[in-house]
Amino acid sequence: MRTFVDEIAAHAGADPGRVALTTEAGETTYGELAERIDAAARLLRAAGAGPERVCAVAVRRGPDAVVAMAAVLRAGAAFLALDVEQPPARLAALVRSGGADLLLAAEPDLVARLELPIDGPTVLLGAEPPGGGAGARQAGPTEPCGLAYVSHTSGTTGEPSAVLIEHRGLDNYLRFVVHDYGLGPDTVALQVAPLGYDASIRDTFAPLLAGGRLVLLPRGDVLRPESFGAAVRRHDVNTLLSVTPSFLSHLTGRPDGAELLDGVELVVSSGESLRPYLTAGGRASVRGRLVNQYGPTECTMTSTRYPVPAEPATDADIVGAPIDGVVVRLLDESLTPVPDGGTGEVFIGGAGVARGYRDRPGRTADRFVPDPLGPPGARLYRTGDLARRGPEGLSYLGRVDRQIKIRGYRVDPAEIEGALLTHDAVTGAVVISDTDTQGRVFLVAHVTGELGETSDPALRLHLARTLPPHLMPRRFVRLTALPTTRGGKTDRTALAQAGATR
Repeated sequence: MRTFVDEIAAHAGADPGRVALTTEAGETTYGELAERIDAAARLLRAAGAGPERVCAVAVRRGPDAVVAMAAVLRAGAAFLALDVEQPPARLAALVRSGGADLLLAAEPDLVARLELPIDGPTVLLGAEPPGGGAGARQAGPTEPCGLAYVSHTSGTTGEPSAVLIEHRGLDNYLRFVVHDYGLGPDTVALQVAPLGYDASIRDTFAPLLAGGRLVLLPRGDVLRPESFGAAVRRHDVNTLLSVTPSFLSHLTGRPDGAELLDGVELVVSSGESLRPYLTAGGRASVRGRLVNQYGPTECTMTSTRYPVPAEPATDADIVGAPIDGVVVRLLDESLTPVPDGGTGEVFIGGAGVARGYRDRPGRTADRFVPDPLGPPGARLYRTGDLARRGPEGLSYLGRVDRQIKIRGYRVDPAEIEGALLTHDAVTGAVVISDTDTQGRVFLVAHVTGELGETSDPALRLHLARTLPPHLMPRRFVRLTALPTTRGGKTDRTALAQAGATR
């Protein structure tokens, strides 16, 4: 099959001088990028890279990371991208669970510091291949069912679970993004997602597949609103493919929030509920298109999308319709379809479904199940998410295993968070549940903002204007900032653990 790396090479052949990458240090053309990818692929093939072999990529954010991931695929192997800023013990766990037996890096000192448990050879970008590369075997044709990359679920305890994603899922998804979102040679995308998260694959390669330009900046500059806005203006950024609602709220909660996104024609959000952001009026700060995406790691990043209208509904968390090549079913406990308007668990099938979890056959069998409505051999991924299907597609209703019920009522924290964000003094809000000494479940609202002169009764009075009594938090916890994960999502686990120590 023809992969997105082949398309990058085609762009280089057609217009080698076109700029592919922009960094603080300068620009890289498509011709230069393709040459670097091919050179690194020759090194990898000489080291034994090939189908079904996993190569860990340990390079810093920037052009080297783009070259490294593409080169692994060019060599016929599968990549496991590492965020080298994470603790070495965490990276070692990812390498072990991912089954990496090759390492591609750029800095010997970094390799020595990380001490990754990889038995196979280490390949350094830019090294001279043995014999000038003449003896390196050529990669065979890419098979759709071949392994493309290894990602990990975001569990917080125990050994991480490695998810095996195949070429057909990755290529189907990247081509969908280019086609459905209208990316092309005029696309200028800013990479936002950190390396090591599957969102960074979309961030990096969808613009290059389209023949556009990718802007790579230090992550600190991307995360600070002032430098983010300056980068958007300086580099004429018009596309953001991987932002979380938390990051959007961080940007647009400022007085100059709308100006920070000036010139941005497409914003794609995913990773957590967009509903609080929309309830707080955030849509007005995004003057271009805003797309809400939904999908688990086990289904190649994204399974559904919803183009958010200029005047969005805020009474539901709409995640929309399946992307090309993907099937979404809402099933009950007996795997029977629920009628439209009914609540069911989300099961995802089609091109993006992963092969399974590496070396975890029991968990794979539990989560990847036969499709009772599909052809022989078809599989579905059981997400553990609840949803309802309506005129605009799916509305996300939360997790099966994290349902909050207060006095018999099912509670959607996003509804309360959205109502809190409409208060002038509140800049951030996260609602979680807790249990008192008598076993009663109650709500805790964590809020940020200039709240020195805003009492708890004042916040309750504000909420009472739009919410019923069972949605009223018992406690309000004031924070200077909400904790976030490396991927940019609100870290609800950290908030819950902090509450347990109080």
